Amino acid sequence: MPLKLKIRLKSVPDRSYDIIIGINLKEALDEIDKRYRDMKKFFITDSNVRRLYAGHIRSSKLTHLLSVQAGEGSKNRKLKEILEDKLISRDAARDSVIIALGGGMIGDLAGFTAATLLRGVRYLQIPTTLLSQVDSSIGGKVAINHPAGKNLIGAFYQPEKVYIDTAMLRTLPHRQLLSGIAEVIKYAAVLDSKFFSFLEEKRPEILGKNPDALQKVIGRSCLLKKTVVEEDETEKGTRRILNFGHTIGHAAETLSAYRLTHGEAVAIGMAAEAKISAALGLLPPGDFIDLIEMLRRYGLPTDVPESIGIEKLITRTLRDKKVRQGGVEYTLLEKIGKAALGVKVSPREAMKILTL
Repeated sequence: MPLKLKIRLKSVPDRSYDIIIGINLKEALDEIDKRYRDMKKFFITDSNVRRLYAGHIRSSKLTHLLSVQAGEGSKNRKLKEILEDKLISRDAARDSVIIALGGGMIGDLAGFTAATLLRGVRYLQIPTTLLSQVDSSIGGKVAINHPAGKNLIGAFYQPEKVYIDTAMLRTLPHRQLLSGIAEVIKYAAVLDSKFFSFLEEKRPEILGKNPDALQKVIGRSCLLKKTVVEEDETEKGTRRILNFGHTIGHAAETLSAYRLTHGEAVAIGMAAEAKISAALGLLPPGDFIDLIEMLRRYGLPTDVPESIGIEKLITRTLRDKKVRQGGVEYTLLEKIGKAALGVKVSPREAMKILTL
């Protein structure tokens, strides 16, 4: 039985929408065909997902399938421009709908394209990876990367609906599963200590892609994010709690030229930012150890790669979106299940802590 969550936003006009967890792809596509019957539908996907699921999409003059090369390297201004040219050449209109079918890269790229095309066309999310199902498809953050950093060009633009088919994770490579788990651990670390314990207890089932365990993981993660987004849609306050691990993580991801997955970079970022939290006296040593052990037991990295180095990493954080008045504002941990927002840490202090 699918689980339905509604994100209720305070905006005018109302941009609230449903997240359907457990619907299968065929049912989702049937609903989209029926709901948008007389509108042009543009599916945007990547080369990997196209190979697996293109056959599920009905071909018609109102349905178009566009794809880009798989990988974070496709999330750039040039590829967005190419997509826009294709959409315009195929007469995309204000009443057209864009459907993001893929992982976080596709959701971000397709969503940002939808946000700017014709000053905004409707779009839907069908996330196909654990990371996109628990995090990036929800909340309306859409963006592309810039050589200076990740997600530096983007918008807040909400989808009309999110369809999550957990069965699609059967084909997900193990490394991408772990990438999504990093974001799940983040939710537990900043918001829910009981969920943190659940992740430890059910680790074999989660790593084994047990359907019930994954449904619970996805459902709880979506519920936690829904609660935060409803309170703070555009990240002016509370939503910054979800940035734990991302200030250093985004810097590591960019400096690795995206050889690190997003989740791997966030795991490194969480380990580093937890170390800063402990050094500042915010995080008890036992909780710091628990987080590091959790990441390692799930097979996630916790050390900054030697090829990047601490100095280069911290210097890159100065280009982060969360820099205020020349200083870096971190989301740090006070304990498992509770975070501290907007903690200013100078680059010199961060480097000193992380090189100890």
